[in-house]
Amino acid sequence: MDQALVLFWEKGYEGTSLTDLAEAIGVNKPSLYAAFGGKEQLFFKVLARYQERLGAFAAPSLELPSARKGLEAFLRALATFQSAEGTPQGCLLVQGALAGSEESRQVARVLCEVRESGVEMIRQCLEGARKRGELPQHTDIGALARFFGTVSQGISVQAASGVPTKELHKTISIAMRSWPETPPPKAKGTR
Repeated sequence: MDQALVLFWEKGYEGTSLTDLAEAIGVNKPSLYAAFGGKEQLFFKVLARYQERLGAFAAPSLELPSARKGLEAFLRALATFQSAEGTPQGCLLVQGALAGSEESRQVARVLCEVRESGVEMIRQCLEGARKRGELPQHTDIGALARFFGTVSQGISVQAASGVPTKELHKTISIAMRSWPETPPPKAKGTR
């Protein structure tokens, strides 16, 4: 399964052939179908494994007591994960099937849903921050979540292009400057 994960991560869904998969796994095509039900079913199993690994590496950061620090740690973990040596560069969720044939439409739809679930995780983190007073009450949480989701997906594209982790971290520092500042509480007796 790990060999299939690497292939799909490196080549995307359509760029990975059944022959590639059978050779990497060490089985013939009929055995591949018998074991996994076909390329699409294998991809979905691989996707679940990838999400577990990425989630274990990055998602806990969103639960830190400070949402701002948690979100920054989340983005940095994504950048590190996606640009690490020894693994394919970028993100399977972004690169897996952005464009493709009619046959890969289901895969593209599922990947889109998974990416949206990442934006939803960020939105929940930001909503908690607003409730705790870390963000101004008037903050458009949906727009801010979409912004940071776009940053996270942009990190993937840049990592796939070979941008080093250190450079990605600099970009994250700049993105975090967009965090809306909460005005200080008014002193008693002032209007």
